[in-house]
Amino acid sequence: GEPGLTSSGKIGRYPISVPMVDMHTIGAGGGSIASIDAGGMLLVGPESAGANPGPACYGQGGVQATVTDANLVLGRLRPDAFLGGEMQLDLEASCNAIKPLAETMCCSLEEAAMGIIQVADEHMVQALRVISVQRGEDPQQYTLASFGGAGGLHVCSLADALGMKRALAPVHAGVLSALGMLAAKPGRQFSHSMIALLDEIDDAAIEASFTELIKKGSEELVREGIDNSQISSSLSVDLRYRGQSYTLNLEWQGREETAEAFEQLHEHRYGHRLDSAVELVNIRAALHGIELAFELGEVEPGNGTIDTEFAELHGVDQKVAIVQRSQLTQGQKLTGPILVTEKVSTLWVAPNWNATVDSWGNILLEKNTK
Repeated sequence: GEPGLTSSGKIGRYPISVPMVDMHTIGAGGGSIASIDAGGMLLVGPESAGANPGPACYGQGGVQATVTDANLVLGRLRPDAFLGGEMQLDLEASCNAIKPLAETMCCSLEEAAMGIIQVADEHMVQALRVISVQRGEDPQQYTLASFGGAGGLHVCSLADALGMKRALAPVHAGVLSALGMLAAKPGRQFSHSMIALLDEIDDAAIEASFTELIKKGSEELVREGIDNSQISSSLSVDLRYRGQSYTLNLEWQGREETAEAFEQLHEHRYGHRLDSAVELVNIRAALHGIELAFELGEVEPGNGTIDTEFAELHGVDQKVAIVQRSQLTQGQKLTGPILVTEKVSTLWVAPNWNATVDSWGNILLEKNTK
């Protein structure tokens, strides 16, 4: 579907009013550095080891403990399976980085690593609440999707914390953002300020402004080599009650229909309507070319036999199976605890979670509530 866009985004602490993907970012990733503050509390991020020198286990000179180092110490990352075995992780370096934290907290190395993971998970859970609960959405009704190289290592615990019963580890999860960029429709987003009370401006004036935006966007896409007949557009407006600072974006359906849709959305979002005039703030036009020829290809059904090795992981009272994602076949069912490794990511299927491989190789996770 169409991406969720916002005109109230931020880059760092700076507000950005141009349309952008509606996302909430936090300082919690594989390179997030763990430390002890002056009060003896464990912190994770927002400082990051970045790609260079990176986590201590990368062997590039990093000496500070990171989330990646903690996952390695806990056994959730395999030293010889990183990047499909092309990069060997240094477990000893991770242990040396986490050891000072463990000594300060008077706990074992594994307990310190688990603490790092739990703090990082809590940062991510708080971010998920911002974009769900704080917007009036119950996360339990949704499927939690994970991506990035380490997203699958945390997805089960995040879903558990939010009471979610379903999660998804997409195919090519480690490079999903790059894949999306290649698969996305070419397009343009245009907006024009047009501040007026909605009942004091006629439809013709608004439609004329929309026409100008569509013309401008079409000309730019044509210059990119897209045929004009392949360009589609969708029109929307930003509305608010007179005197408000924030707006709601709605599909343009004409003045009366759009005004009523605004009233309904405002009541749904905030729980009430106001006896005030509705004000038009911006008009917006989104233009798109046709989708690029792109197919993931289906995964072949198999007989369910895969090569499996077993390992002991901290905090798990049974041996954990380790399988290669490339060996999984359509319809394959897995029962946690299990580690699924691949070249660009690792998935941790926690105890009490089940996994099923769909037709395209995505792994569908479901909480076992029995």
